[in-house]
Amino acid sequence: MLAASTWCMHPIRVRYQETDQMGVVFHGNYVTWFEIGRTEWIRNAGYHYKEIEERGLLLPVVDLQCKYVLPARYDDMVLVCTRIADCSPLRVSFESQIRRVDATDFHASQLAATEQLPGELLVEGGTKHVWVNANWQPSRLNKVMPELYELLRTR
Repeated sequence: MLAASTWCMHPIRVRYQETDQMGVVFHGNYVTWFEIGRTEWIRNAGYHYKEIEERGLLLPVVDLQCKYVLPARYDDMVLVCTRIADCSPLRVSFESQIRRVDATDFHASQLAATEQLPGELLVEGGTKHVWVNANWQPSRLNKVMPELYELLRTR
């Protein structure tokens, strides 16, 4: 099972349709990649968003940070690196990095928080979320899914 402080890394090959007229990845795609990273982090931790939603929890984004360092280009292999930055019964924050790697050098799917991430940093940031129920009222994760809360807070 994935520890909250562990980076979950998900490889993506940049597709042509993700680039703009300048030949670089359109900036909005990085936000989509952050979402992919969160989904894969949860999956690697042993849960699925579908299961969480079936338990009556939703996790809307309430804040987004994104700093562009270098562009990704068509056919680059990038890693979407994601880990838990902070967690409380009502909120969770994810830290994200998008890194360019040589596809032949990358073989790990997870790294401990103390290990250096591979490749070249392209984008860094993260998202903050609030747990809500189906009526969009705040919902305490430690009451609805205490086992998930324990996993997220042990970072």
